[in-house]
Formats: sequence, structure tokens, C-alpha cells
Amino acid sequence: MIGDLFRHNKYMAVVWLLLRLYLGITWLTLGIGKMTGGFNAEGFLSNAVANPVMREGSAVYPNYVAFLENFALPNADVINLIIPLGEVLVGLGLIVGVLTSFAAFFAIVMNMSFLIAGTVSTNPWMIALTFFLLVAGANAGRFGGDRWVLPYMKKKLGLKYPAAASR
Repeated sequence: MIGDLFRHNKYMAVVWLLLRLYLGITWLTLGIGKMTGGFNAEGFLSNAVANPVMREGSAVYPNYVAFLENFALPNADVINLIIPLGEVLVGLGLIVGVLTSFAAFFAIVMNMSFLIAGTVSTNPWMIALTFFLLVAGANAGRFGGDRWVLPYMKKKLGLKYPAAASR
């Protein structure tokens, strides 16, 4: 019942539109700020490696710390491009409502990455809000480009995607 409300109700689609716009503008603003403000993730990455999330004297996410230390830090120049670009693309996807579930998924991935690195900030709140867009599925993009993009993809690629956006 609640699943039908979230995934098929046109009035809830308005709620998802407002939530999408709020989150999308937030991501887009953060991404553009990083692109134009001389963003450098190296200090953040170094700090996350030097001060990992700890519990009872042990790192809580040792594999993530190893990833940061052995991949992200040596490739900080690539990370400096990927993070702002990812934030801008997620923001645009949410704002225009194209591939909304895809954008929401990657928004949660980025928020979780920041959270696991030890930055609480607004990440838990953004994860919680974005989760609703994932649950809403195609209905989250009903009043956006998904209304046309998802049926087109379904037809051209033979995908099985819920038709909530066309209701």
C-alpha cells in the first residue's frame, strides 16, 4: 500500500519533484562551488587516512582507509575532477528528472563515501531524503524528463522498468 503510494500516486510525484529540486539544487551548488573555487581533495583524503573512523582502538572501515591511501591519494588529481563533476551531474539529473533513480543512487554513494571518511555534516540527512527518491522509483521523475526517457529506454533497450512515469 505505501509502496503504491510512493511509486504510483501522482500527488506524491509532486512531493518527489519538490524533494528532487531541493536535493538537486544542493548538489549542483556544491559541485559548481568546487569547480570554480579551486577544489582540492588531497587535504580531506590525507585527513581521512590519518584520522579514520575508530571504535575501541580499531578502524571501523579499514578497507576504505586502504582505498583512500593506496588509490585515492595517489590519484588526487583525478578525484579532484570526479567529485565536482559527479556532484554537478547528480544535481542536474535530479533537477531535470532524467535518470532520477540513477542520480539518487550515486548521490547516496557519494554521501556514504563522505560519511565513511568521517565527515558527518549533512550527509545522513541527505541520504535519508534521497532514499525516498529511490523508493519512489520512476514516480520520482514523473514530472521531469523520466516521463519520456524511461519509456524510450524501455522500448529501445528492452528494459523492464516500472511505468509509473507514464500514468
